[in-house]
Amino acid sequence: MFGAIHEITTFRHMKSLILQRHAKSSWDHPDLNDFDRPLNQRGLRDALEMGKRMGRKGERPDLYVSSPANRAITTARIIGKELKYPLEKIVLNQAIYMAGVRTLLTIVNTLDDDNNTVILFGHNPGFTEFAEYLSDERFGNVPTSGQVKITFEAESWALISAGLGIVEWFDFPKNTLK
Repeated sequence: MFGAIHEITTFRHMKSLILQRHAKSSWDHPDLNDFDRPLNQRGLRDALEMGKRMGRKGERPDLYVSSPANRAITTARIIGKELKYPLEKIVLNQAIYMAGVRTLLTIVNTLDDDNNTVILFGHNPGFTEFAEYLSDERFGNVPTSGQVKITFEAESWALISAGLGIVEWFDFPKNTLK
């Protein structure tokens, strides 16, 4: 086309990871093993609240990946329902249960690049250590129901590594700055 103005836009590739620690679990049944512990009433309430806060922030993760531990998958289902995510599409990954930084990094590095925002549901101390590893920020402790959103300027999950993330937000039930 003669005289046409061609506009070149730069597209910044971004990946966002939300680390969601499971909600408060019940210790009412000492005979239950750790894996099977359910959420207590506060945990059920907090998970719903954190789902509502994510909704107000406009978060709609493309993929939910959860530890299969009862307290983690229950948290994932509550938040998924609140954000209208198809619950049957929540991916269970046994490796998240009690995972350390190296295992969590392997999980993230092998995510499908079609997903730009992924939420992982899991446990401490691994989640706090992983958030610190990815961002070089110090959280001390991501409390139960705590969420950390870390953004990366990367076109592939395989490129995610230590210190490359920027903490977009950190939220938890007792946060009064919500």
